[in-house]
Amino acid sequence: MPPSHLYVHVPFCARRCSYCDFSIAVRSTTPIDEYVKALRSDLAQGSVDGATLTTVYLGGGTPSRLGGPGVASVLAAIRERATIAEGAEVTIEANPDDVNDIAVAQWLAAGVNRISLGAQSFDDTVLQWMHRTHDASQIARAVKAIRRGGIDNISLDLIFALPAHLNRDWKNDVQQALVLEPAHVSLYGLTVEAHTPIARWADRGAVVEGSEDQYEQEFLYANEAMSAAGFDHYEVSNFSLPGKSSRHNSAYWTGASYAGVGPSAHSFDGAARRWNVPAYAEWVRRLSNSEPTLGGEEVLTDENRDAEEVYLGLRTRRGLEIDEADLSVAELWRSAGWAEIESGASVTASRLPPPASCVRLTPTGWLRLDSLAADLAARRSNRTSPALIATPSHCYI
Repeated sequence: MPPSHLYVHVPFCARRCSYCDFSIAVRSTTPIDEYVKALRSDLAQGSVDGATLTTVYLGGGTPSRLGGPGVASVLAAIRERATIAEGAEVTIEANPDDVNDIAVAQWLAAGVNRISLGAQSFDDTVLQWMHRTHDASQIARAVKAIRRGGIDNISLDLIFALPAHLNRDWKNDVQQALVLEPAHVSLYGLTVEAHTPIARWADRGAVVEGSEDQYEQEFLYANEAMSAAGFDHYEVSNFSLPGKSSRHNSAYWTGASYAGVGPSAHSFDGAARRWNVPAYAEWVRRLSNSEPTLGGEEVLTDENRDAEEVYLGLRTRRGLEIDEADLSVAELWRSAGWAEIESGASVTASRLPPPASCVRLTPTGWLRLDSLAADLAARRSNRTSPALIATPSHCYI
């Protein structure tokens, strides 16, 4: 079956943020025509031919650097190959300094109905350290312009666990975000990735991350504050008002198939993952010469599938269905305050198998997500292995 979810990678940025290891192309002027031409060629490889798309997500990079006409051209190219369903969720990522009344009107006219705004912080010193191109005042102005233009489904991104020397007031940042009344908030703990500016700073001995205790405190404060404001902490890094969870990202977390176009974009057909070459110039070159853009692929084994089922289930509030053999470890997690267990419904017919239960991690459990998921996946793959319980202070989420 054709996929119903499409990710479009738009790699352009004005500069590389200090923490960013994504596939980006830094350009002073965005080559919109060149990009859209290449994108049409990528789509012509048939990844969404005949599909009815229920979500389309333009990520990056900085898709808002395409402006209104550029985003409209991208969505028009998609519609040449697929149908964007009525009521589909159509998201673009945007930087605050790219948002203005004209752009918002053009995005809305093209079919965009959700904007993910890269705020990251409301502290100008922090934004400068991150190499962001906007200041704090532009965040509120961007939110007002988006609403004024008729788009109410607004998500804000924030980064936590920054180095102490920045004196960042995390509580203030969370409260500033809530004042803007977004429908959705995504929170990401800072990590040091290779080949990024902060990795080079770390190599020179600079402190570029917060402590583990700070990481945990800030994550738990955000959970408390967002929950008190009526948000559902529906996935380890994501909060939404009722009915406003990201439908596109939720598809990833449920193992649905999806297509990806653009440099470095990933696709999944239920059996294998494939991804395009990451460099923008190489992606354009291959398409202009009618060469395959495939950068790599991974065919999932049964063991891969089992491990992903555990990880994807535990990272969301829907939780993971477990059988009787998993209950012992789930009970250990519950006694540690890391999980909740919902028992299966009662069964009256004695010959039916016992009902499954559901385990859901608590916020303190989510701080240990990687280790807990790996532990349970290993138990499932080898039921005879000795019982071991992972006890790290946290994992990066």
